[in-house]
Parts: sequence; C-alpha cells; structure tokens
Amino acid sequence: MKRAIRILPVVVLIAFVFFIQCSQQNTRNNKDESFSFVFMTDIHVKPELRAAEGLAQAIDTINALNPDFVITGGDNIFDALQAGYGRADSLYFLFDSLSKRLEMPLYNTIGNHEGFGLYLASGIDPSHEFYGKKMYENRIGNRYYSFNHKHWHFIVLDGIGYTPERKYVGVIDSVQMEWLKADLEAHKDKPVAISTHIPLLSVGQQVFGKPTSAFSPSEIIINAKEVRELLEQYNVKLVLQGHLHMLEDVLYNGIHYVTGGAVCARWWLGPRNGMEEGFLKVDVSGEQFSWEYIDYAWEVE
Repeated sequence: MKRAIRILPVVVLIAFVFFIQCSQQNTRNNKDESFSFVFMTDIHVKPELRAAEGLAQAIDTINALNPDFVITGGDNIFDALQAGYGRADSLYFLFDSLSKRLEMPLYNTIGNHEGFGLYLASGIDPSHEFYGKKMYENRIGNRYYSFNHKHWHFIVLDGIGYTPERKYVGVIDSVQMEWLKADLEAHKDKPVAISTHIPLLSVGQQVFGKPTSAFSPSEIIINAKEVRELLEQYNVKLVLQGHLHMLEDVLYNGIHYVTGGAVCARWWLGPRNGMEEGFLKVDVSGEQFSWEYIDYAWEVE
C-alpha cells in the first residue's frame, strides 16, 4: 500500500505533462488550420467604363490582403450572351490576362454572362464549336468541381440552365445533382463551403421589389428546395452567391447563404443602393468563419 502511494505522484505528473502537450498541440493545430480567402463576384469586365482598370485595382487590393486563394462567383465578363465570336473571345482574353495578376490560386464559377452566343441577337448558331458553355470550358475550365483546403471542402457549382427558347434559368441539373450527392458523401467528415452564381436562397426581391414580389426563373435556382435539403444532410456551413449585385447573409437551418455584393457594383456606373464596388474576405478558424465586405476604393469618373 505504501509503495502505491509513492508511485501515484509520478503517474499524476506524467498525465499532467501529457495533458499540457496535447493542449499545446491542439493550439498549434487550430492556428495551422486558420486561413482566409476572397470571394469576388459579378466582375463584368469589359473594355468600356474603365472596367479593366477597376478589376486591376481590386486585384491589387486582394494581393495586399494575401488570402490563401480566391473564388470568383460568376459573371466574370460582360457579356458573351449576345456577342459575336470576336467580342466574346476578347472578353475571355481580357479576364484571363488580368486574373493572372493574382498572387494566389484562383477558382472560377460560371455565371450567366459567360454563355457564348445564347441569345439570338448574337447571330451564333448552336452548332458553333464554342456555343453556350463550351467557350467557358475551353477558356477557363470545368463548370463544376470541388477541392480541399486544409480541413475544409469547397464545391463550385454550375447553376445555369438553358431553355429551348435560348434563355437562361437558374438550375442545378440532374447529372450535377448526382455528382453533388456523391461528392458530399465522400467528404462528410469536413465542413463545406459552396459557390453558385445564381442564389439558392435570397431576400433580394423583397429588397428591390415589393414585399410580396417573387423571383423569376432567371433570378433564383428553380430546384433550390431540393438542393438545400440535400446540403442540410451534411456539414455545409456556407453558400456563396452572386448574380443579384447585393449584400446579404441569410441563415437558414444552420447554413449561411451569403450573396457577395459585386466587384462592379452598379455595372461600373457607381454604387448600387449604397453598396460600393467590393468583394468578400472570409476568415476561417476551425469550423467557424466570419466575413467582411471590402470596398477597394474604386471611383467612377
């Protein structure tokens, strides 16, 4: 019995040292797992209205902030919908040349204005090799995909659908829904952030229209209920959205639906309803995040 009493302090000391080491390791891990990224949506870059200068200034501001990476939210160019091949090609080239100034990785989301020749006014036949989303895929890359960064999983969606009348609508198609289910299931151990150009959830029409106004099929994902119910089955924390050129954070069933303003604000004509040209900076720590809207001090002449 006396021998056991002599050993006990040594056991307690070892346990205490082990506890301190684990605490220090957890602190280091939490610090290592913290990161930031930028979500910049609705750039609408074009040669007119000094839009290229505006994007260059936004990129300089982002480089100074030094986030881990950047996600664009779609409508990077303006506009391929009713453009001929030469104009559309030059817009993609302009965006590509400017985006190369970013000093960190870039992940792009497709928007409605990236669709080449969709409108009849473009004079483009659907048989054209780059019709619709094919130019985006050729110039920028995959329409939907996912990637990991540290302990988070990021999913980029294509929320654009085309009608037989050559109009666009917001939709996550059935093929993509099956892919999304499999991707979420494969990463169910991670917190998830999603990017989609056309929103899944928004109060935009209540802000810009009447309190009883409804969204049109081109303003919201028409199968959003199905998509949201899928996301709610997993550890989805954040959905980043664009398209509406407004700033909002809607919390529903544990998911933040954040519409990220617009780099071009009122299409390079100044602030929109008091919202300046800007982008989101998102800071992540563990499974928590916070965001702020960065006004990069663009002035319209």
